[in-house]
Amino acid sequence: LAFKKKYFLIIESIKDLDLKKIKKRNKFIIIYRNRGKREEIFNLISFRKKCKIKNILFYVANDLNLAVKLHSDGIYLSSFNKSFKSLNLKRIKFNIIGGAHDTKEIHQKISQGCKYILLSRLFTVQYKKKMNFLGINKFNYFTKRFQNLVPLGGINILNLNKTKSINSN
Repeated sequence: LAFKKKYFLIIESIKDLDLKKIKKRNKFIIIYRNRGKREEIFNLISFRKKCKIKNILFYVANDLNLAVKLHSDGIYLSSFNKSFKSLNLKRIKFNIIGGAHDTKEIHQKISQGCKYILLSRLFTVQYKKKMNFLGINKFNYFTKRFQNLVPLGGINILNLNKTKSINSN
């Protein structure tokens, strides 16, 4: 298997992930990106507390109010999110992670103060087959120009070992 320093998991619901299956500490970052039915706040608070106990960083996507309520470790700014001002987020002392698909979006996420940038799509994905993907060579080209890029998209059990040749921690 490919061993990296950090693993980023994007979940749509807290029911998508069983925290008991995560054994390693200080390696996982969960990004909660709820697009569907809003989950009960007390369930989210309970999930957040379990993450804290297991030393799993917990980020909320694009919802500063929810991130503050949950005392999250930071906020995730999707590639389409151009509205957040980094000064407001730095005042709250949130870590910022961003999502990008190209050089222009990478520059935008850098200006927003993102610590890590999730660059998408590394491999083909099943949910949008017609969408372009980067591949390992193009991703590695980006990492020469920009640090702290994280590969995202299409990584599964069949191609996980290919991530060994990616220039990313």
